[in-house]
Amino acid sequence: MKAVRTHDRDAAADGLVLEEAPYPYAAEGDVIVRVRAASFTPDELTWPGSWVDRGGRDRAPVIPGHEVSGEVAEVAVGTTGLSVGQRVVGLTDWSRNGALAEYVAVEARNLAPLPAGIDHVQAAALPMPGLTAWQGLFVHARLEAGQSVLVHGAGGGVGSAATQLARAAGARVIGTGRGVSRDRVLELGAEDFLDLEQPAWEEAAGRVDIVFDALGGDVLDRSAALVGPGGILVSIARPPTVRPEDGRAMYFIVEPDRGHLLEVVRRHQDGALRPLVGAVHPLERAPEAFRAKKGTVGKTVIHVA
Repeated sequence: MKAVRTHDRDAAADGLVLEEAPYPYAAEGDVIVRVRAASFTPDELTWPGSWVDRGGRDRAPVIPGHEVSGEVAEVAVGTTGLSVGQRVVGLTDWSRNGALAEYVAVEARNLAPLPAGIDHVQAAALPMPGLTAWQGLFVHARLEAGQSVLVHGAGGGVGSAATQLARAAGARVIGTGRGVSRDRVLELGAEDFLDLEQPAWEEAAGRVDIVFDALGGDVLDRSAALVGPGGILVSIARPPTVRPEDGRAMYFIVEPDRGHLLEVVRRHQDGALRPLVGAVHPLERAPEAFRAKKGTVGKTVIHVA
């Protein structure tokens, strides 16, 4: 099959090439997905876990891109819940090869059925931002209707998903970011927008029940004071070093989960969650797209089939 791979950890994204690669092996519990569209996280090749298997052994050459939409091509012995020809979407295991290829082996439990009315390109942009936002808001922060949520980086992929999901759940949402993202954030459902380039942005924020942070740095540190009594500061950027006086603070890494992904797909199908798709490229342009992704708006999706 054709796949985008890099052989050298030091070269990382600069070493990405489109080449022939072995057809993936389906272990018990796996399916082989014929990839229709895939997406990636721009800095994933800098993560140590992208280069080793679950046992800590080097697994180069590496195929990146862990958000996938396609159809089941094979079902391994002992695998249940999915069938050949079924449309699926999911977030693949970080310790295995990704989806910038014609086929990928995925644990069936990391995939969810994809309704016929959802385009593969849109679906490929859903798993990472959708699951991250869902788990941050509803699993870790336990968001309820009527609460207030401050979303840092609301114009980005994860932040935009968090803004839309929180709004759909009946929360009052304040979005933050650079001034150029104001209109987009308000269009996504935020009631107010705070420009982080202004020196005293936190004074306009007031106290909130939940801070969802996708930025880290000084913004994260300054946000602890904004968490109201019993509230929570949730970050996906780094562990908080400044903690709320009367609340909780935590850092988490998204995990594949079929049940959560089903909720994300359902929100998209209902029109409550629209992923930000920035650019769409064919597989042969994936190496160039991967290297150029940083700093662009929206998910870059690779159209494979």
